[in-house]
Amino acid sequence: MELAHLIAFNLALLAAIASPGTSLLYLTKTTLAQGRAAGVAAGAGLATMAAIWTLAALLGLDGLFTLFPWAYAALKMLGAAYLIWIAIQTWRHAKTPLTQSTVSASHGRAFLAGVTINLANPKSVFFAAAVIVVVFPAGLSGADKFIIFFNHLLVELIVQPTLAILLSTGVIRRRYLAAKPIIDRVTAAILGALGLRLLFAR
Repeated sequence: MELAHLIAFNLALLAAIASPGTSLLYLTKTTLAQGRAAGVAAGAGLATMAAIWTLAALLGLDGLFTLFPWAYAALKMLGAAYLIWIAIQTWRHAKTPLTQSTVSASHGRAFLAGVTINLANPKSVFFAAAVIVVVFPAGLSGADKFIIFFNHLLVELIVQPTLAILLSTGVIRRRYLAAKPIIDRVTAAILGALGLRLLFAR
């Protein structure tokens, strides 16, 4: 494995992080609704689980899912149900004003929520496996796999919290609070659609 391989892998990671999807949507919602600390914590949770999916791909979990389709289907159904549940809760509380107690109470759960959001998408392991096969040479050593995992974790832990910090600027958050009912319902609709897509997609 060469440095050029890691650079190519990191470029693919940055493109994936920046692409509109469940993770970016949830990071944005958490940061705007609950503040910078919660956003950074959620970003760290998203980063950790994303790197774990890459580690799982390196260890061959994608092959296990291929051999045992029921395991993949079960995880996919649980993930879809979780996304739909979040969508319902977001829709229900769209008009609920944010209070300081609500924001403070959410900080402790933000990291775990970030982990769970990325855990809810088992397709991540197939994405990671595809990128790994395309970017890296065959016959990776144990040390190479550790470097790839640690590199992914480091990139995510830098980028995700940085996005949360940028999103938490006063102007952006004030505009969110002013339009909270509309934004939350749009967010709920998108999360619900992503959950349904995950549930019914083959």
